Amino acid sequence: MIRVTLKDNVVKEFEAGVCPADIAKSLGMGLYKAACAARVDGEACDLRTPLEKDCSLEILTFEDKDGKHAFWHTAAHVMAQAIQHLWPQAKFGIGPALDDGWYYDIGGVEPFTPEQFADIEAEMKKIVKADLPVEKRFITLEEGRELFAGQDYKLELLEEYAEKGWQLSIYTQGDFTDLCAGPHLMSTGALKAVKILSTASAYWRGDASRDSLCRVYGTAFPKASELEAHLAMLEEAKKRDHRKLGKELGLFALMEEGPGFPFFLPKGMLLKNTLIDYWREVHHKAGYQEVSTPMILNRSLWERSGHWDHYKQNMYTTVIDDTDFAIKPMNCPGGMLVYKTQPHSYRDLPLRVGELGLVHRHELSGALHGLMRVRCFTQDDAHIFMMPSQIKDEIIGVVRLIDQVYSLFGFEYHIELSTMPEDHMGALEDWEMATDALKAAMDELGRPYEINEGDGAFYGPKLDFHLVDAIGRTWQCGTIQLDFQLPERFELEYIGEDGQKHRPVMVHRVVFGSIERFIGILIEHFAGAFPVWLAPEQVRMIPISEAHREYARKVAAELDEAGIRVTVDDRNEKMGYKIRQAQLEKVPYMLVVGAKEMEDGTVSVRARKEEKGGTKTVAEFKAQILEEIASRER
Repeated sequence: MIRVTLKDNVVKEFEAGVCPADIAKSLGMGLYKAACAARVDGEACDLRTPLEKDCSLEILTFEDKDGKHAFWHTAAHVMAQAIQHLWPQAKFGIGPALDDGWYYDIGGVEPFTPEQFADIEAEMKKIVKADLPVEKRFITLEEGRELFAGQDYKLELLEEYAEKGWQLSIYTQGDFTDLCAGPHLMSTGALKAVKILSTASAYWRGDASRDSLCRVYGTAFPKASELEAHLAMLEEAKKRDHRKLGKELGLFALMEEGPGFPFFLPKGMLLKNTLIDYWREVHHKAGYQEVSTPMILNRSLWERSGHWDHYKQNMYTTVIDDTDFAIKPMNCPGGMLVYKTQPHSYRDLPLRVGELGLVHRHELSGALHGLMRVRCFTQDDAHIFMMPSQIKDEIIGVVRLIDQVYSLFGFEYHIELSTMPEDHMGALEDWEMATDALKAAMDELGRPYEINEGDGAFYGPKLDFHLVDAIGRTWQCGTIQLDFQLPERFELEYIGEDGQKHRPVMVHRVVFGSIERFIGILIEHFAGAFPVWLAPEQVRMIPISEAHREYARKVAAELDEAGIRVTVDDRNEKMGYKIRQAQLEKVPYMLVVGAKEMEDGTVSVRARKEEKGGTKTVAEFKAQILEEIASRER
């Protein structure tokens, strides 16, 4: 018999060899039917995996992240099987699950058309209706070579995995077999609602010198109603696309002369600077000092920090006076040098140092996406230098600061704790101490968090903050990274109470992450209709005729004097046209003025929020909008 620890620490005994599916069935048919995968001692696995020893067990449904991934990964195989039936010459690359579906890279075929999507979906539905068992088997390299003869991409992966010493496994459903580690659903029948979404071109292994493949994206859900809701969200996302709205609202431009290097236009700079002003305000209150470090620093610094060995492929380099230099991809090494400019005592700690640093990172052209993935961006970095005894309190302080900022914009969020990756620096003991410190801070705050195994930075574990926007999408923005490595590499010191030299601990943290990316998220979150305090144009004056222009300009001058961002639309256009334009450009307030307003010293207020409209004196409106700006009301 083995002892299995279930949800809420309930322990039950089962015969050795029992599988999670059987345990789920013993707990209730509802759970069994909803089950997608299992997690045994923290590792995701198939529901058919035999349990041979005492363990902890979680039954994963579509509500769980790993459950969704098993669901969508199986759907990717079903789509590949359908394509194999319809296009037998197809050669298969990889087909991973994503956060909202999957893609599969296919060679040997012409790019699929939207009309062909329906054919693929119809064939997928036949496979789903057949309810084919999905079965895993471990194989030898020789078996794999025979199984995947003619499938060049699979053979390449097979040889690579074998060379790394990985255990080779395949999944089979009916007449389709794929090289895969899983986990997967038990059968194809659970995929009740499937949809092919789009196609794109993708180079094999992301290498522009390799084959160009057809990447097919899709999604699936246990219920048709869930698929319909998801497709409605995608339609809403198209309307909110920050690239489309950024152009329409005159915020930023993307040009061929600088791929991945966005141009901010006057309105976009007003928005960006308003965010920066807010950043400076909250950081000043939280005890941060601001610095600025050089954009280009020499190779020896990047070797010392570890970036030259671990990150060089993403760095832009140059030669100055016969010496290698790099444009900074991160602000942290410069922050180390700032700390070393003067001696420090324990009385100086914690030392909180912030920087709005412009960093450059080489991204593949195919990965670039508006403001969301760029090659240069402003990182709202900060480094906190502290004694080990101060770690927990400082982490708690940063979490509270991030919460304050995200709450202002109406974002909900969840937190992931990412642990030591394979490619890391430093001793295991340091990593364990750092990870335990992050867990202790989160536990004291009473905040739930998920463990993201092996996804930490190469120098330390981290907490990642994933925002949820107005239509339910998640975005990774804020991060808190605990670092024992760089202080060691840069020989940072402070004099302790005992008069001896000690090594400080350091935290890297960002709130916005990339200011450019955060602006992209805000554009989509608010659909371009920013809160008044953030709107690049807060008020638009609209005189009814030429006779009212002078009054409109006089009111605009008074508002401008009070610090309100205001323009006057005095073009020779019809009133209806000018009002419509202001609405399309998402201006929070339109002030229409004519003969009556001139006579009474009032303005006719048209507001996005109807309750804030009506006729008001200039003084009343000015007081109202200034209060709204000061309170940063959403």
